[in-house]
Amino acid sequence: MADKPVLIARIQPIEDRFEELNRLMAEPEMATDLARLQELAKEQASLQELVSLFRAFKATQKELEEAEQLMTESAEPELREMAKEELAELQERLEAQNEALKRMLLPRDRRDSRDVIVEIRAGAGGDEAGLFAADLFRMYSRYAESKRWQTEVLSSNESGIGGFKEIIFEVKGKGAYSRLKYESGVHRVQRVPTTEASGRIHTSTATVAVLAEVDEVEIKIPESDVKMDVYRSSGAGGQNVQKNSTAVRLTHLPTGMVVQCQDERSQLQNRLRAMAILRARLYEMEEAKRRSEIEQTRKLQVGSAERSEKIRTYNFPQSRVTDHRIGFSSHNLPVFLDGGIDELLDELATQDEAERLATVQA
Repeated sequence: MADKPVLIARIQPIEDRFEELNRLMAEPEMATDLARLQELAKEQASLQELVSLFRAFKATQKELEEAEQLMTESAEPELREMAKEELAELQERLEAQNEALKRMLLPRDRRDSRDVIVEIRAGAGGDEAGLFAADLFRMYSRYAESKRWQTEVLSSNESGIGGFKEIIFEVKGKGAYSRLKYESGVHRVQRVPTTEASGRIHTSTATVAVLAEVDEVEIKIPESDVKMDVYRSSGAGGQNVQKNSTAVRLTHLPTGMVVQCQDERSQLQNRLRAMAILRARLYEMEEAKRRSEIEQTRKLQVGSAERSEKIRTYNFPQSRVTDHRIGFSSHNLPVFLDGGIDELLDELATQDEAERLATVQA
């Protein structure tokens, strides 16, 4: 394969660094510099898996060359036949190792292990869009429950008929971002509303944004950059009006970004939640800028997080859900809306990996 010499050229310096770390850690002065020793050991450990696979790859390559030589040079037909059989097995092994090495060279999304903040907003379609937003919230909640992840509503604005104009919630669990990051975009629903007497199908939309949660150390927001307004919060239909001003509205002055929280009973708790959402949004802005600079020559087909992009349609009359990015369709919409979205997320992750692998011409 033509890509193998390039692959070796890319990984050889990594193996050389691994050997250099071995030499450095063996130096006598390291016995008195434990901090430096730990630093070197940590770096070496991060390279161990790649280097081990690379060495196995080179060993297979050498075996392959020896088998090829035996097959062409041996005078004994029996030995040539054995070499031919071995050659096929070695070629298959080498190909598998080659693909594994390319995957290990893929840049990892540093956000994959993080908890997430999910924002769902009703779009076009009035009350029906609000009900669809509630359906999506239930779908993600049930999915999180199946993964034994924790969910907590950070902010919500109900439409009064069981729907949401907006709902923002947190999902805490191992790998939450790595799975849910593909959900950002515009979701469309086609169904007959219960109030539609003529049975006409309506189309509504909701926007989903999935943000990696970040802490104060990673995103520092100067107090001078944030304007805080407080006001009285109220429940649906004006019920449960608070006597004190506990609701919080934060405005990030440099960007004009506005975050509101009113679900908690104390002003402090609402402010903390609003700041968490603001940090996540600002972090996503920085990540989007960084990705844009790195990937100017490549259009992302999966996980692009473009809110204007219609990514999926939920068709109730046909009990069908279709993801337009990869052409995936399922005719089991009730199960899907009950949180059974793993099959689609697997397909999206596979397509994303294939797209990125295409850029690793090893």
